[in-house]
Amino acid sequence: MNLALKNPIVFFDLETTGINVVNDRIVEISILKIDLNGNETSYTYRVNPTIPIPEEASKIHGIYDEDVKNEPKFSEIAKNIAKILEGCDLAGYNSNKFDIPLLAEEFLRAEVDFDMKKRKFVDVQVIFHKKEQRTLTAAYKFYCKKELIGAHGAEADVKATYEVLKAQLDTYDDLENNIEYLNKFSSHSKNADFAGRIIFNEEGKEVFNFGKYKGKTVEEVLQKDQGYYSWILNSEFPLYTKKVLTAIKLRNMG
Repeated sequence: MNLALKNPIVFFDLETTGINVVNDRIVEISILKIDLNGNETSYTYRVNPTIPIPEEASKIHGIYDEDVKNEPKFSEIAKNIAKILEGCDLAGYNSNKFDIPLLAEEFLRAEVDFDMKKRKFVDVQVIFHKKEQRTLTAAYKFYCKKELIGAHGAEADVKATYEVLKAQLDTYDDLENNIEYLNKFSSHSKNADFAGRIIFNEEGKEVFNFGKYKGKTVEEVLQKDQGYYSWILNSEFPLYTKKVLTAIKLRNMG
């Protein structure tokens, strides 16, 4: 089943130095862009992360320091990637929890203003876990009846993710072929930031989702404990979380 699109959609996958959104960096990004007419365009970039790639990470994706030492830094390709993604919804496998938050961090570090709020996100892993509880390799075999060759390579993974989503739509009659619906279905909660540190409650207000103020509205906490804002800004929280928190603070000062 082909996707019913209102906007072009980009499936993307990152290979990285690790799984810490704050400290780790991209070493490869693969993009599969699906236009409204169904045409596919793919891009893959190797990236110099500017920090050493741990051996345990290299053993997973097969990319070593030597492979990327002469590749561009993310800051050097960020504007080009932003241009490819402009006007597109975003999709991936475990993308809501990892790839999108890390990509947002890289854009902020590169000082490229890429507005994430305007687009919808479809996480194929969440759909799969809600339906079958498996890995991408198992999902590809289950839905597409094929073995995934080259797993943990960004290009192989991103193409498999696109095929799995189309096969999921063919498999489940109750899944709507609608990106807005899939955006909601593939989200566990409604995050105000990508890391899920700040979420929206049932009233649509931003609340903290961690620590001593978990469940408390951000507005209430910032009024009661002004030092909490400074603590977050000076601690190892994602840049995008700090950006969202600052926007809330400025909004309430107006």
